[in-house]
Amino acid sequence: MKYLMEEIFLQLKIKKESIMDLKEEAMKFRKENHQIISTSLTTDVKDRHDLAIVYTPGVAAPCLAIKEDEDKSLELTWRGNAVAVISDGTRVLGLGDIGAAAAIPVMEGKSALYKRFGNIDAIPIVIDTKDKDEFIHTVQLLEKSFAGINLEDISSPKCYDIEDELKETMNIPIFHDDQHGTAIAALAAVLGALRLANKKIEDVKVVMNGAGAAGTAIAKLLLGAGVKNENMIVLNSKGILYDNGKLDRVQTELANRVNPHKNKGTLKDAVCGADVLLGCSAPGVFTEEIVQSMNEKNIVFAMANPNPEMMEEDAKKAGVFIFGTGRSDMHNQVNNSSVFPGLFRGALDVRAKKINEEMKLAAAYALANLMGDSELTRDNVVVDVFDKRVPYAVAKAVAKAAIKTGVARVDQLPEKYQD
Repeated sequence: MKYLMEEIFLQLKIKKESIMDLKEEAMKFRKENHQIISTSLTTDVKDRHDLAIVYTPGVAAPCLAIKEDEDKSLELTWRGNAVAVISDGTRVLGLGDIGAAAAIPVMEGKSALYKRFGNIDAIPIVIDTKDKDEFIHTVQLLEKSFAGINLEDISSPKCYDIEDELKETMNIPIFHDDQHGTAIAALAAVLGALRLANKKIEDVKVVMNGAGAAGTAIAKLLLGAGVKNENMIVLNSKGILYDNGKLDRVQTELANRVNPHKNKGTLKDAVCGADVLLGCSAPGVFTEEIVQSMNEKNIVFAMANPNPEMMEEDAKKAGVFIFGTGRSDMHNQVNNSSVFPGLFRGALDVRAKKINEEMKLAAAYALANLMGDSELTRDNVVVDVFDKRVPYAVAKAVAKAAIKTGVARVDQLPEKYQD
């Protein structure tokens, strides 16, 4: 598979162009190139001998080996390095339910990032159905073609049921990146910020504004990393999350965990005295008054895209100690592109059967630990996605965690991680 976008992505990193300019450039690029990924050969087929090896009669040997042991398809075919990036197009970026065909550019772009940062052959697949069970069954039928499944841009709460059932019934990693990739990147950012602020994760009060797929996943991973239940407040658009009988099952479980007494209140109420404020919600909802009610050395990550809950200039005027967004034109970008290529690289290298919580936490710690104490500044607590250390560090940590927790098909770390 050829990666054709490296120069474009590098330009995006250094240029502060308008959204309209970027959209026009994206359209021009795709019209000229038609596609941004393609297949390629790992060997020449230059004569009849080569043809006999890659196809018949030589191909019978690996076929029969796989017949005896299906796991050998992970060693003897491209399956071992192949991930499917799958969507139904019901929640694409900030565009909403635009349909399966319209989701292809995003899945294709995601596949390009897998190749660029993880050297993984990712294939964009869209499934033209909104029926949850039909979607699940279709993905299940694809299991023997791939070593992992990246679920993408699926509306909630349907996305929870889809991921849970696929994880339960399939023997390869199933990963909804909108939830867990974002959560891993956010946790890594928080860990770096806390280190600079000289605060411990078990001591800080954290507010998560946004209780959709990303927000709930971030909150749960932060709790898994050491934030205490009583120190976590989660909000949706109506206020502090509590079990009112109207939440989806993931929100209900989270609300009962962090707010068993069903406290109510507004964002302003929740943020007062907080150390960390995160947003996966709506543009402009973090006001100067709200962030100034936080504790000293406060940390704010406003991750709504493309327009965050607060702009960087406003945050600095309000005295925010550490501020970040999901945007590439601002400091401290929280970007799941630093997560999924390395995470799947590590999982594939040990032929993992799943991606568990320990592997997610290992990825977050690996990202956070790439930032040395001397590198940390208020504008630099998040490692750059283009830092060449990122994919390897994440992959190694994930591979080790997979082996340690017994979800790998191998029991020794691959040689390339033996350093």
